[in-house]
Amino acid sequence: MTFTEIVAKLTEKFPEKAILKTEADIAQPAITVDKNHLLEVCQFLFATENLYFDFLSNLTAIDNGMKINSFEIVYHLYSIPYNHSIVLKVFLPRTYSEETKNEFYEFNNAFLPIIPSVNPVWRSANWHEREAFDLMGIWFDGHPDMRRILLPADWQGHPLRKDYQNMETYHGIKVAY
Repeated sequence: MTFTEIVAKLTEKFPEKAILKTEADIAQPAITVDKNHLLEVCQFLFATENLYFDFLSNLTAIDNGMKINSFEIVYHLYSIPYNHSIVLKVFLPRTYSEETKNEFYEFNNAFLPIIPSVNPVWRSANWHEREAFDLMGIWFDGHPDMRRILLPADWQGHPLRKDYQNMETYHGIKVAY
């Protein structure tokens, strides 16, 4: 199935506000999805005949920095039986404010952008989402075990954020950087 055919199925099924943008003329064609419709879009992509995206091959988070003021979550989906793939993107606000307070989760005296977990659709999302939480500070709502996966539980901050400040010591040990 082609990218255009996949987009047509999605736009037929979902309201205009669910599919925010499509990028067909890039190396990896992508569909930008509203985070409030992410889980239902993913369930549709998984359960629909001729689509059957049965494999989440990658999930990553990108910090677009303070100038753009957003995070991007990128999902690489693949259908093993039909041999086609698609990239989904979701943009999240980077900065907590009164206008965006409903889009954040308070965790350890910090406000983390929140997005629904796709773990109910693809179990492979479990560790991908934990890694994005650990390194970027994205909260995946509904995840069954949202805790750090690479760093110690008491580590301060999220090291892949562009505004991360390196710690000088950790439990009295000089941190090398």
